[in-house]
Amino acid sequence: MTDSRYLKRTVVKHEIESKYLNETRRLRIYLPPGYNELLSYPVVYCQDGEEFFNFGRIATHANRLILDEDIEPFIIVGVEVNTKVRTQEYAPFGSRFEAYVSCFTEEIIPYVENNYPVRRSPEERILAGDSLGGSVSLHIALKRKDLFSKIITLSGAFYIPSQEIIAQETNLGSLSLYMVVGLQEREYQTDTGIYDFVELNRKTKELLEKRGAKVVYFEKVGQHLWGFWQQELPAALSYFLGSSGS
Repeated sequence: MTDSRYLKRTVVKHEIESKYLNETRRLRIYLPPGYNELLSYPVVYCQDGEEFFNFGRIATHANRLILDEDIEPFIIVGVEVNTKVRTQEYAPFGSRFEAYVSCFTEEIIPYVENNYPVRRSPEERILAGDSLGGSVSLHIALKRKDLFSKIITLSGAFYIPSQEIIAQETNLGSLSLYMVVGLQEREYQTDTGIYDFVELNRKTKELLEKRGAKVVYFEKVGQHLWGFWQQELPAALSYFLGSSGS
């Protein structure tokens, strides 16, 4: 049974106007137990923000890690997305990809940092995403190594265009990734085709490591679903926010 302390969480909703996307973008921001604006906190930025909170139960996981596992308190920013244009924003070949990356790095990050006491070094910002959300998290880090160095990818959708972009890099020694993929994801149907996610992730891991990135990688029994990813989130968060990831 879930401890009632884990369910007492503070999640604040915000809206920002994006000049890059020409629309309003919603954010969900989790504040840890004992939140104090005079302190400073590491921050986790999640793609598919609504799903990370609703299906990934990330706020409940965070409360448990902070209250029971001695993890340093941290803030979570969930960036919501319209599923109808998700591929266009998250895939590097998408028509809204560049605008989304600009919105994320030049509007969302400054907004959060102006309103919350989050730390501002690449080592204290973590990007997290599932499927194409994992892919766009890596692409944002590749484009802005000055902002990000830590990435969590849950069954990342690292299609050939993403692999080609990684292959063009020469030095990724500043990046650290936590990657997990489900062994039952070998024939997964997406809106752009059927893919073997295990092979996509194996190849991407190899490309990253050859360029100096530090990669912690797992293949586990699981499908391309939140039921799998939800179980994997605590270990991923602990890796970067516990003593091993600092």
